[in-house]
Amino acid sequence: MTLISSDNLAKASDGPKFEYKDENNRIDIGTIHIGEKNEVNLEIEFENTGEQPLVVSHVRACCGTRVVDWTKEPISPGEKGVIEVHFRVAPRPHNINRSVIAMSNDPDGQKVLRIRGRVEEKDETLNQQF
Repeated sequence: MTLISSDNLAKASDGPKFEYKDENNRIDIGTIHIGEKNEVNLEIEFENTGEQPLVVSHVRACCGTRVVDWTKEPISPGEKGVIEVHFRVAPRPHNINRSVIAMSNDPDGQKVLRIRGRVEEKDETLNQQF
């Protein structure tokens, strides 16, 4: 049996709290048409909603997504930081499904953000004149 004292719970809730701007931890970049864009650059905003300074120690991404930079200095309560990511878009129809993982001193551990979208052929019939 594990006992958790109210002091430990209070300390965890008084600490830093890493929150992505979207409460669902998702970014939908929508539809990209083949030939319109072959690279995506995103600035992902996050906030320290806790009561102590937040320090993001490391950020990693999957699936060919490159982490360009992130806010490395301590982020005061109520302040925001940014994670910059970059990835190429293959010129074929497919779903975009990427993730960005931030490690910090938030007692809840790492925070995962999902990036979703779709690459499609452009419907040329819409551009035809009758």
